[in-house]
Amino acid sequence: MMNYLPAIEYETAPAPTASVIWLHGLGADGNDFRPIVPELKLPAEPGIRFIFPHAPSIPVTVNNGYVMPAWYDILEMDIDRKVDAEQLNASADKITALIDREIERGIASERIVIAGFSQGGAVAYQTALSYPKPLAGRKAVKTLTEMGYEPEYLTYPMEHSVSLQEIQDISRFLQGWLKR
Repeated sequence: MMNYLPAIEYETAPAPTASVIWLHGLGADGNDFRPIVPELKLPAEPGIRFIFPHAPSIPVTVNNGYVMPAWYDILEMDIDRKVDAEQLNASADKITALIDREIERGIASERIVIAGFSQGGAVAYQTALSYPKPLAGRKAVKTLTEMGYEPEYLTYPMEHSVSLQEIQDISRFLQGWLKR
């Protein structure tokens, strides 16, 4: 039996036909983005299963070794931002296991979005770009354009957080994707 990351699951309707695996940032947990789901104002159908996994608690070097939820250790915060690549890949493998479980539950890979905030975003990219099957949500501008996707780059006038406009844009993206 596979040992999956602990996670919060929320279904917008019975028998979902799509999944969003949404990764939190450094120091947070899966509860961080759960309250945003109602703010997305998604249609009742088709149903979406939101999965908010919890990162393990590990010592984080740049935070003086403080133990906190983290997808990987950050070794240095200089311009090159050195990270523990082995831990990053291990976290991506755990997210891959969640994707595989969603497929086993009957969700097509093309109906799975991988999303992440900050450190969770790095793991989401690592996972999505290395996953062997097509996923609905891969967002790396040049790479994706060459693969036939139509990426959209948006910026928001804010600090390291999430804004209402960003939530509305996520909702618009998900609603457009659900119509495909």
